[in-house]
Amino acid sequence: MAVDGAGFPVTRTPAGVARSARGTRDLAVLDARISGCRACPRLVAWREEVAVVKRASFRDEDYWGRPVPGLGPADARIAVVGLAPAAHGGNRTGRVFTGDRSGDWIFAALWRAGLASQPTSTHVGDGLELTDVRVAAAVRCAPPANAPTPEERDTCSPWLARELALLPRLRVVVVLGGFGWTALWPVLAGAGYALPRPRPAFGHGVEVTVEGPGGPLTLLGSYHVSQQNTFTGKLTEPMLDAVLDRAVALAGAPPDAAPAALPD
Repeated sequence: MAVDGAGFPVTRTPAGVARSARGTRDLAVLDARISGCRACPRLVAWREEVAVVKRASFRDEDYWGRPVPGLGPADARIAVVGLAPAAHGGNRTGRVFTGDRSGDWIFAALWRAGLASQPTSTHVGDGLELTDVRVAAAVRCAPPANAPTPEERDTCSPWLARELALLPRLRVVVVLGGFGWTALWPVLAGAGYALPRPRPAFGHGVEVTVEGPGGPLTLLGSYHVSQQNTFTGKLTEPMLDAVLDRAVALAGAPPDAAPAALPD
């Protein structure tokens, strides 16, 4: 596999994404492969343009300008899945939900839930550590107008599928927003989970448990932590806290209970 100037393995096609993701055996390698992905030309062009033009307030910073991998330990029992990195957030800092208002909300909530070491996430190396939770996005590149296409979502899907499969203790997935909710169902179907018919509609506080080869997995819906939702009051801190508290409660099953890992 070819590597780019920063040493990341390069993937250029949807088929290449599927092969690269499927052959990955640990999260560190997966993170590197995600970081070198160039399979979606529109997203590559946009993320790199933003990294060059920059926002005036960040003009002296070096932007990441690449796909943004997930964050959190391999023994996490909870996963949080968002939409995509922000142009001047994750696309700038290189860490998911870091350096923007959405990140301020989700990491403060994770801290209140006892899942993060601090309530802020400003840059790589700021001391943030996560416990029992892995945070990722359905699409790994910052999209124009914060709107990935269905084709881009599907191309990126194998990265998410493999990331969840590499969490052997996974019990709960908190899904931020309808886009991530839609993206997750094919991932679960491909992993052998029996999906309800009709598929449950997204909504804040929606809870669905699916059965699969590794046991039960519970999905929890939450409105996305976008400024559109938080500034208008559609999503409040107590609303988000309630979803995360429920996730913690569900993940805290007895140690001898069977974990719900997604199969290879």
